[in-house]
Amino acid sequence: MSTPGRRRAVVTGLSVAAPGGLGTERYWKSLLTGENGIAELSRFDASRYPSRLAGQIDDFEASEHLPSRLLPQTDVSTRYALAAADWALADAGVGPESGFDDYDLGVVTSTAQGGFDFTHREFHKLWSQGPAYVSVYESFAWFYAVNTGQISIRNAMRGPSAALVGEQAGGLDAIGHARRTVRRGTRLVLSGGVDSALDPWGFASQLAGGLVSTVADPERAYLPFDVDASGHVPGEGGAVLIVEDADSARARGAERIYGEIAGYAATFDPAPGSGRPPALGRAAELALAEAGLTPADISVVFADGAGVPELDRAEADTLARLFGPRGVPVTAPKALTGRLCAGGGPADLAAALLALRDQVIPATGRTARVPDAYALDLVTGQPREADLSTALVLARGRHGFNSAVVVTAPRL
Repeated sequence: MSTPGRRRAVVTGLSVAAPGGLGTERYWKSLLTGENGIAELSRFDASRYPSRLAGQIDDFEASEHLPSRLLPQTDVSTRYALAAADWALADAGVGPESGFDDYDLGVVTSTAQGGFDFTHREFHKLWSQGPAYVSVYESFAWFYAVNTGQISIRNAMRGPSAALVGEQAGGLDAIGHARRTVRRGTRLVLSGGVDSALDPWGFASQLAGGLVSTVADPERAYLPFDVDASGHVPGEGGAVLIVEDADSARARGAERIYGEIAGYAATFDPAPGSGRPPALGRAAELALAEAGLTPADISVVFADGAGVPELDRAEADTLARLFGPRGVPVTAPKALTGRLCAGGGPADLAAALLALRDQVIPATGRTARVPDAYALDLVTGQPREADLSTALVLARGRHGFNSAVVVTAPRL
């Protein structure tokens, strides 16, 4: 084994549950074909809401993926996470016969919204019927750590584990922490982020932030870096990755290595009104430094792509300063799924690894007109074939969270 602290953390398994794509290859195909996963909400009557669009997962039937005993105790977001964990482990070829001790395996996940749908249904019971009707599972089904807990229990993963919260940036933070855990000596860590809050109260809470587009046309509502950008569209889902010690993966004969988590960093923006610049660029610089790379080494950037003009301009300025005007191809494929909160960063990271595998960059949804002042080489319209060896993935959470992950193609 490598010396602790110098271990290489590689990705040996992937899974995605996202609008337009249930399963990794289905998700990837939807990005490359430009399939729009944004549509009118159908979970409830949203006719009285100022925005009625969302990135919904419409083809997931929990009973087909999970045992019946888990259904009464889990929120929809946890069901997605449990199923995605199963798929990722299968993709990595990890199971009871893989030779791992329970304490070789950890779980690090992120969710920013918790079990919104579950807990709001139980609140309704409390108010309308009384406390005797509230599910005993309410004690944990709402909690931000529940996905980590449920995955670890279901798969007997008793190694170092954690749950992180950083809104849209939290999923990349989870991957970064998984990398750190592997470098400290844990053989394998299941990591990623999944979120869902498309019930009436959960959706209202997202609208309250003032960053959601009110455009009614699904083809025009979420346009990152476009002159007509007017906000984002909420979505649900995310991705799970198997982050493994490279020597361990080689020793057990792992079927595939998607790439290496070569660098990670997180920063926090200064207080509003301080006059100091946002810290997204600093996160990118630190992640590159940790990977031992320079901006010239990056083949593609998967941007945060907020879809809010001032936030898009700030990110574009950061990229222009770091790479030079139009210095690197940039994409924001989440425009086809909506922003998945803690699931968005891991879904982008999965897309980045698949881009390295297939040597193609997915396009940025329906974005067509990028202001010249942004100085971005944004991939729009159609996917772009390119010589790809490294990718930088960025995410920003509300109130100042910034995260950056650098992934590299697998070494021969």
